Amino acid sequence: MSEKRLIVGPLSAVNDTVRAANVQCLVTLINGETHIATPESIAPGNHLRLSMNDIIEPQQGLVPPSENHVVELVEFAKSWDREQPMMIHCWAGISRSTAAAFITLCTLNPGRDERAIAKTIREASATATPNRRLVHLADSLLQREGRMLDAVDLIGRGEMTFEADVFELDATITA
Repeated sequence: MSEKRLIVGPLSAVNDTVRAANVQCLVTLINGETHIATPESIAPGNHLRLSMNDIIEPQQGLVPPSENHVVELVEFAKSWDREQPMMIHCWAGISRSTAAAFITLCTLNPGRDERAIAKTIREASATATPNRRLVHLADSLLQREGRMLDAVDLIGRGEMTFEADVFELDATITA
């Protein structure tokens, strides 16, 4: 694993991946009841925690992804120096984390086609199914005029699995 990489995966892979890849920035998208300690090798300010449930419509007793979550993610992505890998994870590495990776790549590559970015994610992970609510909120914030949602619709739902494999993405999309 190299620099300028986004690493995406499930909670179960965080500690091993952080250690093996020398990850220095971590994004956690998980419900508020699940506390995830910051690995010792990561400075506390380099760990963004976004407390939300993996839902696309508001549901009683659950916290939907919000505009504030997306604003925090976008600002965190912009502040990443890309000298060391960043890991993005959720519970299973399928929905919230892949949406956050897509949002991060769209943020870091503002002139790139959303479909090319989504296709890059699909090629890296057959199970990626980006959370549509997060993508919708980011599409509006990043002024992508619906193209982000169209791009995730184009790649469709990923293969069904309980937990995704860890995968890597280059932070700079050249296609």
